[in-house]
Amino acid sequence: MWEVILSAGTGTDTTTHPGPLSAVPGTAAFATAVEQALTGYFATRAEAVTELGPVFIDAVGALESFVLRGGKRTRPGFAWMGWLGAGGDPAGAQAGPVLRACAALELVQACALIHDDIIDCSRTRRRFPTVHVDFEQRHRHRGWTGDSAHYGESVAILLGDLALAWADDMVHGSGLDPAALGRFAPVWAGMRTEVLGGQLLDVHGEASGDESVAAALRINRYKTAAYTVERPLHLGAALAGADADLVAAYRTYGTDIGIAFQLRDDLLGVFGNPEVTGKPSGDDLREGKRTVLVAEALQRAAAGNRAAGDRLRAAIGTDLSDEQVGELRELLIELGAVDAVETRIAALTDQGLAAIEASSATPEAKDRLQAMALAATRRAA
Repeated sequence: MWEVILSAGTGTDTTTHPGPLSAVPGTAAFATAVEQALTGYFATRAEAVTELGPVFIDAVGALESFVLRGGKRTRPGFAWMGWLGAGGDPAGAQAGPVLRACAALELVQACALIHDDIIDCSRTRRRFPTVHVDFEQRHRHRGWTGDSAHYGESVAILLGDLALAWADDMVHGSGLDPAALGRFAPVWAGMRTEVLGGQLLDVHGEASGDESVAAALRINRYKTAAYTVERPLHLGAALAGADADLVAAYRTYGTDIGIAFQLRDDLLGVFGNPEVTGKPSGDDLREGKRTVLVAEALQRAAAGNRAAGDRLRAAIGTDLSDEQVGELRELLIELGAVDAVETRIAALTDQGLAAIEASSATPEAKDRLQAMALAATRRAA
């Protein structure tokens, strides 16, 4: 079992070592290690935040709660494994800085989720009000002037921006040596561009009504796969100074497993249990998301059941009742879209696992990446 000494301190000191913490991705101990790194980073911001006064203190408190509230810490886990698999030493002097840099991915994730919830008009996230809804409710309850919904969205946009800015600051203050930081920076820059570009492709796809499977897969590739699996692994490899062949294997695995991860998410968005996923079942249909699941259904309907396609097309993006969502679930199954997505998930998972098995990653990393791939693609939430 890999272990790492990680600071859980406060203030500006992020290099103290209170004791060993297990850092095996996918475990509660790893999530705790990441959360300690994040808590320590937020503590270093306290003085600057306090100078801006109680309004900013309150808003940052909401951001910190959002970042620390649940989540499997998937992205830091893949980055950490990328580093270990490329020969990173979990007992070495750079282990703490590397784990802090990996943890900064949770701030990128916070930005993406906060903004995504605004774009999708989502009202809940992990069984709590989304950030924009939280501040909308605060505005309304306090009887302030102006439109409550607009206020909530405005605050959430700014907090998402702050999370992205602080992700950069956390990396640069992590204690990485200059050479590692130099290798890390271009990969980090590419990842940020891809996730924002993928989000724009998603918005455009919904507005333009692009129903193709290819368009939906392209969105999955850049909006989710790139910054969930592929680039985190690439970041870890860069920190360890991995060779080009291992980077290529990581990226192949990351693309395939990342897309499969999103395809599983698409299925859960329609068929998942809200008590497990933390979001209302069928929200993707209500929001009119052109997922691969929907694209597969429309493609099959066009080949032999145009009435079913017209029915699905007219329904998505509307305020569906639970009963209507149930009817659309049955339609998606009947058209063969669910089986098609499950088949694609299995094929992508097999391809990704084959790439990592043939790579020069350490045996321990290969085993762990296999387990992480299966956890990501077979999950229930």
